[in-house]
Amino acid sequence: MGNNGELDVVDVRLGARLAELRSERGWSLGELAERSGVSRSTLSRAERAEISPTASLLNRLCAVYGRTMSQLLSEVEAEPVPVVRAADQTVWADEASGFVRRSVSPPHAGLRGELVEGRLRAGADLAYDRPPVPGLEQHVWVLDGTLEVTAQDVEHRLDAGDCLRLRVWGPTRFRCPGPEDVRYALVVVLP
Repeated sequence: MGNNGELDVVDVRLGARLAELRSERGWSLGELAERSGVSRSTLSRAERAEISPTASLLNRLCAVYGRTMSQLLSEVEAEPVPVVRAADQTVWADEASGFVRRSVSPPHAGLRGELVEGRLRAGADLAYDRPPVPGLEQHVWVLDGTLEVTAQDVEHRLDAGDCLRLRVWGPTRFRCPGPEDVRYALVVVLP
């Protein structure tokens, strides 16, 4: 759990939503573990909000449930609104990997595009084994710092102002080589 009480509340709501998604499908923890490649104990602890799920864990669960991370996070929010103030945007942190994710777009499960702000600590290295939705379109626009994005075995080094557009089919990696942290905007468009 994070030091910020607000993040703990998000983890509790997220855990409840993950349990709900599993139960809607009638899966046991064992079945979900087989489908996601995540251990039963980790899944159980995430559902009970005993641990704050990592970005990698959420990505695997999103792939199993056919959702983007923003869609999943929006499902733990209240009713959709057309404007979301900066102070009210959902911020989620994976403290262990030095990743902070802010859902900038007003949450709405029915929309195909969304805007996310990502921050990675210098030296942070995030690897995703697959996209949450195959063929997901992403636009990565670096606002401050340097970001290295690897997709389809090609590494792209992006400096402030650079933008990479890609469709994600396989593993991706987001790395902040430093020396300073990186802040980037991520536009995600469902296929």
